[in-house]
Amino acid sequence: MHTSRPDQLSRSRPPVMRRSGARPAAVLMLIGDSPDGPDILLIERAPDLRSHAGQPAFPGGATDLGDASPVATALREAQEEVGLDPAGVQVLAAGPALYLPPSHFLVTPVLAWWHTPCPVAPVDTSETSAVARVPVAELADPANRVLVHHARTGHVGPAFRTRGMFIWGFTGGLLDALLRMGGWERPWLPAEQVKAPTPTATGTTEGSRASELGGDSE
Repeated sequence: MHTSRPDQLSRSRPPVMRRSGARPAAVLMLIGDSPDGPDILLIERAPDLRSHAGQPAFPGGATDLGDASPVATALREAQEEVGLDPAGVQVLAAGPALYLPPSHFLVTPVLAWWHTPCPVAPVDTSETSAVARVPVAELADPANRVLVHHARTGHVGPAFRTRGMFIWGFTGGLLDALLRMGGWERPWLPAEQVKAPTPTATGTTEGSRASELGGDSE
């Protein structure tokens, strides 16, 4: 993660000419252990949010003035969103900042080990509707993997169907990279290609409960 290039983690490389004015942000890719093996902490955004409503994502958000680093941003956001105790987390590495054109964010993924898990749940249900620890085995299962096509950009990227969630876009791309770089990826033939969920009048997405900080595009 620490030495990876942006194109190894996301299709969204941060071109120099587009860095100007981009708002820094960070997400926490938190790996824990459970009876089902290693798992990943994900949240689901509240269905009534103005943007990215009802979408699954890593805990995270925009950098505050008081944040000393992307790591500090990721841990603070996770504490505010799900009640995570930072003392139970060992940060392993921070990846390169990834530029997200739709939201004009520069997002740094922070990889961490949850050595002392604590209870987690939505702190503010107006922002976060659900929290899930998703086993890596479920994400790696070829039966839960598809390709998603985004009509507006023409981009085709990895997506996951698990536990009632449809995870794609920026979050899906990071999960795909994590499985590959962590040695968890299983051979799969993504014969099924689906359309990216589209916003409804209420801001939620059709065809799923979900998708994510990066939204409908990488």
